[in-house]
Amino acid sequence: MQWTDVTDIAIELFESHPDVDPLAINFVDLRKHVMALQEFDDNPDRCGEKILEAIQAAWIEERD
Repeated sequence: MQWTDVTDIAIELFESHPDVDPLAINFVDLRKHVMALQEFDDNPDRCGEKILEAIQAAWIEERD
């Protein structure tokens, strides 16, 4: 997975962190969670605030 695989990342986060509220997570922790995903393989420098916002929104949608 890469940073642009927003939906896939959100699904993986939802499944691997069911106890985390995506509404309450800060971007520093969100970035760490994404980079720790087993299938994630992308350059950490390619991530920006807009990508993290999109991942967070998709995670919230997946949860709901």
